[in-house]
Amino acid sequence: MPRHSENREMPYTARQMYNLVADVASYPEFLPWTAAARIRRRTDFGDHELMEADLVISFKVFRERFGSRVTLWPSLHRIDTEYLDGPFKYLKSYWHFEDVAEGRCKVEFFVDFEFKNRVLQGVIGAVFNEAMLRIVRAFESRAEALYGTPAA
Repeated sequence: MPRHSENREMPYTARQMYNLVADVASYPEFLPWTAAARIRRRTDFGDHELMEADLVISFKVFRERFGSRVTLWPSLHRIDTEYLDGPFKYLKSYWHFEDVAEGRCKVEFFVDFEFKNRVLQGVIGAVFNEAMLRIVRAFESRAEALYGTPAA
């Protein structure tokens, strides 16, 4: 039901942004409403890596853990996420990063999900767009903290 997509150019390389988003274990350090992250397992297949991870999301009175399967495609600078278990009916998302100029990349982000709990769905639905903007800003701020302020 809630669906969001972002396309923007960032003053960092595709590799830098890919590495930032692929570092799921660090999400609690900077991502709003993310109380904890745990990597269940990682399997390297050569051209891609499969990671199963749990995130604990805490929003107002709600605190939920959900599991996802994250497929990391380093040579393509792409990250695909599929829902495994938790409070959602479904969740799918992806990130794709593409270098467009010296030290700049295009970032494409998409997420689509629905909660099983109608109350939680209603609460999130009411603030969904603002929540997505805060999450995108959190990734931008993290890039600046890790890689520095880009030259104007």
